[in-house]
Amino acid sequence: MSASRTIICLLRNDLRLHDNELFHFAEKHADHMVPLYCFDPRHYVGTHNFKLPKTGPFRLRFLLESIQDLRKTLVNKGSNLVVRRGKPEEVVSELIQQLGSVSAVVFQQEVTSEELAVEKGVKEACAGMKVKVHTCWGSTLYHLDDLPFQHITRLPDVYTQFRKEVESRSQVRPEFPTPDRLKPLPQGLQEGVIPSMADLQQTEPAKEPRSAFPCAGGESQAALRLQHYFWDTDAVASYKETRNGLIGVDYSTKFAPWLAMGCLSARYIYQQVRRYERERTANQSTYWVIFELLWRDYFKFVALKYGNRLFQVQGLQDKSLPWKQDVGLFSAWKEGRTGVPFVDANMRELAATGFMSNRGRQNVASFLTKDLGLDWRMGAEFFEYLLVDHDVCSNYGNWLYSAGVGNDPRENRKFNMIKQGLDYDPNGDYVRLWVPELQKIPGSDVHTPWTLSTAALAHADVSLGRTYPSPVVVAPEWSRHANKRAGGGAARGTKGPSHTPRQRRDRGVDFYFSRSKNLEIQFFSFLPGSFLFVFTTAAIDSLNNPPFATLAAWAH
Repeated sequence: MSASRTIICLLRNDLRLHDNELFHFAEKHADHMVPLYCFDPRHYVGTHNFKLPKTGPFRLRFLLESIQDLRKTLVNKGSNLVVRRGKPEEVVSELIQQLGSVSAVVFQQEVTSEELAVEKGVKEACAGMKVKVHTCWGSTLYHLDDLPFQHITRLPDVYTQFRKEVESRSQVRPEFPTPDRLKPLPQGLQEGVIPSMADLQQTEPAKEPRSAFPCAGGESQAALRLQHYFWDTDAVASYKETRNGLIGVDYSTKFAPWLAMGCLSARYIYQQVRRYERERTANQSTYWVIFELLWRDYFKFVALKYGNRLFQVQGLQDKSLPWKQDVGLFSAWKEGRTGVPFVDANMRELAATGFMSNRGRQNVASFLTKDLGLDWRMGAEFFEYLLVDHDVCSNYGNWLYSAGVGNDPRENRKFNMIKQGLDYDPNGDYVRLWVPELQKIPGSDVHTPWTLSTAALAHADVSLGRTYPSPVVVAPEWSRHANKRAGGGAARGTKGPSHTPRQRRDRGVDFYFSRSKNLEIQFFSFLPGSFLFVFTTAAIDSLNNPPFATLAAWAH
């Protein structure tokens, strides 16, 4: 092999060429570069506590598509993506020995324990062979070094305090330019075979025509999605009004899966929002996209601050609660057999597609933790298994919030499943889409089949306990809404079909656009992490509500 300088770019959750410091560094300092992705066998074993598969079929398919897309992009730029199966620290060590010319290994920093263990192993291997290590920070909108806090331990424990400090005192860094050409691989280095689903003991999931996320992985697909959502349809201009939808592709950005794998840069989204605001319109919806990117940042920095407490049952508050680990109740929840149609519809959508709306995730998390009293980690690990957009910091941060042991200044948040169903699926269209055994129950009655008469159930061909389960629990507060009929036809009063629900007024954002910033306001909001609250605050103070399924975390 040549004695020229070679840099290994170890790729993990940064599967893109645009705005990627790794490639920028290698172009400046190397004669040859080795873009490397390792299929780490530790990603394909059981989860930590409940031994669910760590990487499920939907995320694996999306990952393989992303790897294939990145290889194609790099080949077109004069390079290639080297793929290996094995632990990154061992693969890097082998490549250093094989090539004999490696001057540095560069990778993007992560913050949670498993990723940090890989980084430690890579550093130790490089130190033993006198190879330099260069690390980059590239997964958040705001750079870690630009946070207006003296140390990460000073990170506020309430999102709003974080957001206000960052927005007023920090700047988003410019993107790294996309190189026209890349340095080639060292001569003779084999690119390696991208494994199949079967190679990794997974089965290709069936195509699902009802899916709200029928999209493929990869940087090029992410760019097409952003082009569609911003520039082709102007959907971003009404994002705040539609983001709590349940049916269809365009009720939300759907950027989260590409963000989670690093196929899409948060800074790129930010710059596109700013460009859209200059060229078309700036409104509450365009700001809300950035607002939720900040939530995503916050969860990452919270994980950096608290470390493994993110995964401990007592959470960030070190609070002991009497959680149950009832396998029967958990099976009913995860299989969509709870007898509560709004919960079951959402869980069945997740099982069939790997995706669930923000609104859905808030509700099923609240139901598991507050109505069933199950250990929140069971839900978090199930989401880790199935979600196509799983992001460790956002997922576990949201579940902590849902369980009342995370970044939450108030306690005992709980969603009312019936009210939520009536508010966001007033005609029952979403429930009937995913719970076909209830298709013949008309209108909003579909949310409470156990309250219907024997005759009404017989007319709809429903037999509780036989064709559809009786509810595993009935919360007393549901009765206030169980016999109500949803008004109008549009969810939450929108003009249009039930899959574009009117939003509860997000007073925080309204306040952001108001003239006075010293006004105390009171508002209701649904935490994009889980629950109903009333806040009184000065200056937007309690948009302390994480997005379970948005850009930030769970699904937008």
